[in-house]
Amino acid sequence: MATTFAQRQAMSTLNKQAKPRTSRLRQIKRAVYAVGLSTAGFMGWSMYTTRNPSDQMPFDPSKKTLVLLGTGWGSTTLLKNLDTTNFNVVVVSPRNYFLFTPLLPSCTVGTIENRSIMEPVRLLTRHKEREVKFLEAACVDIDVDAKQLVLERHTNSDAILTGKGKVDEEPFKLNYDYLVVGVGGTVNTFGTPGVEEHACFLKEMADARQIRRRLMDTVEKASFDDVTEAERDRLLHMVVVGGGPTGIEYAGELHDFMEDDLSKWYPELVDRVRITLVEAMPNVLPAFDKKLITFTQDTFKENNISILTRTMVKEVKEKTFIVQNPDGTRSEIPYGLLVWATGIKAQPITNKIRQKFPEVQTNGRGLLVDEYLRVKGAKDIWALGDCAVSSYAPLAQVASQQGKWLARKFNHLSNDDLITDLFLQMNAKTRPFKYSSQGSLAYIGSEKAIADLPFFNRNITAGGVATFWFWKSAYLSELLSLRNRTRVAIDWASRWMYGRDLSRE
Repeated sequence: MATTFAQRQAMSTLNKQAKPRTSRLRQIKRAVYAVGLSTAGFMGWSMYTTRNPSDQMPFDPSKKTLVLLGTGWGSTTLLKNLDTTNFNVVVVSPRNYFLFTPLLPSCTVGTIENRSIMEPVRLLTRHKEREVKFLEAACVDIDVDAKQLVLERHTNSDAILTGKGKVDEEPFKLNYDYLVVGVGGTVNTFGTPGVEEHACFLKEMADARQIRRRLMDTVEKASFDDVTEAERDRLLHMVVVGGGPTGIEYAGELHDFMEDDLSKWYPELVDRVRITLVEAMPNVLPAFDKKLITFTQDTFKENNISILTRTMVKEVKEKTFIVQNPDGTRSEIPYGLLVWATGIKAQPITNKIRQKFPEVQTNGRGLLVDEYLRVKGAKDIWALGDCAVSSYAPLAQVASQQGKWLARKFNHLSNDDLITDLFLQMNAKTRPFKYSSQGSLAYIGSEKAIADLPFFNRNITAGGVATFWFWKSAYLSELLSLRNRTRVAIDWASRWMYGRDLSRE
């Protein structure tokens, strides 16, 4: 049947309307393809350049030797931003990697695998324009007059970090012209008896591995039929000492592990698990806003995590620990796993440097520095991060900003031909270091996080599931390399799809 004129007109109108829609769809597809190809190209280029570093300039005898002690936040950020053409750079550290410590609690239960937050130092040193020498050793002494360091190697890096193990070879010496001390701190037990022998720490990757092994030990032992009820309750009592961000995040991760994984593979045990957090101060997370403290305490209460505030641990035994209660009385509490996350103190080499300048270096927590991060009383020595004592708290973001600032100053001043004394000329040529807070984040379990962020002249506080996704994206962006970001993202996806790995190393 022949179509009428009206029908032909209607079809023509529909065709005209469909053409712009089809054109828009094609444009969207082309944009998606372009973004996809660009992303693939960038990742391919990044992987190629990472695996294939270019040739480097050799050491130049006419250049000054700059020695960086440590591979923590401050030293690594300094190395990453430093123009090595101006110096002969030597990095000395007992570990040959940078550790992304904010995600360390996630490694204790298998949310993230250990190597995903470890960045090999040589990935940084091999991509610098001039050769950077790395020495896996511990600095045990210093001669400030001769500008000489005494270094020592142990049988393995964990032995160096813990101060235990046999010395691998005779100590050797290293000369320097400029020295940057960024050795961080070590765990502070406050002289509490039994902590070193029976507690687990949460400062290094070796600590995370130990916690993971001991956690699975206690769970497996509790699953035996011949274990008494009292012993089973003891084994399944997990204790965290310290109510700062590290202790809070570990308690949250531990709860998630029990809720998401232990409940499926050990259903007969999960209801008997208890988590207790002990804090000597009146509140947990004292650096956060009061609203966020209350939100965290309420979340812990919902998750059956007990919080004991104003409670001091006086002694840790093999199976029990003794606390002093708020009323002054003492109680002995059985436990299966105890994690000590209470704070830091100075490293031995930090104390050695302090002892060289007893009249000026009077703070036992670390090295007193001026506004240019120069060690007071010393010549050609800077300090940054947790080992430096200034008006700023010992935080990762403080150390990171100090590293960036010092790298900029070294790059700027060393390019000035008129400068012959880098240490002294900082006063006349640079502005003092000033820390700019980027806010605080903490994961509290059950896919909830809290954030205390600066916004102009006030702070914005938030907590909940949306903040948890912000926490994830913030930490993902702060990782040093695309390699680590990819690994962490894969670990998170793998945990969501398959759960945590319960196998014990």
